Amino acid sequence: MGETSLAWDERGLIPVVVQDRLTGEVRMVAWANAEALARTRDSRQATFWSRSRQEIWVKGATSGHTMGVTEIRVDCDGDTLLYLVDPAGPSCHTGTDSCFFRPLEGVSPAADRAPFPLKLGAEISARRSATSKASYVKSLLDGGASAVGAKLREEAGEFADALENETDERVCSEAADLVFHMLVALEKRGLALRDVWAILATRFGVGGHAEKAARPPK
Repeated sequence: MGETSLAWDERGLIPVVVQDRLTGEVRMVAWANAEALARTRDSRQATFWSRSRQEIWVKGATSGHTMGVTEIRVDCDGDTLLYLVDPAGPSCHTGTDSCFFRPLEGVSPAADRAPFPLKLGAEISARRSATSKASYVKSLLDGGASAVGAKLREEAGEFADALENETDERVCSEAADLVFHMLVALEKRGLALRDVWAILATRFGVGGHAEKAARPPK
């Protein structure tokens, strides 16, 4: 669909939803006119139209919290755009990652702001400040990389055994245990699930044999 076939409103504007391309988190919503959209396409930097200032603005031009645009999608009616982005830093002027951090009272708890994988990672990270006696995650982290690695190998073995011999329910249960402990391992190294998705994204669309052959030696 070309720019001329978009359903611009009476002001020549169209709303833009901005989403992290790897985590799925909705970061913000803004507006674009034809010039802002053209600049976004040319520069691959999220660019919008400010309704209050009546001017073009580039996200992160002053804060440094830019958004590299990897894809631009159009909804079924042609009246809303979706920017899939790689965000650099928080996206909201309040300093939060997403503008959507306030729950609608009586509908959803505040903790439900982020997609579930991000919430789980944040919860594991928060356990760093707990005591080892009260928190299983904290006790693993305190045990060091060797303790976390041993638990990962144990869980991987149980997942493999379930895959061969047990029910679908048990396979999913053991997979959940393995993923959870992988997240704990990433936390031990100060890494996040998004770092893993970023690596997988570079491999997407490349044949497995070719991708492995292109890897540098360990």
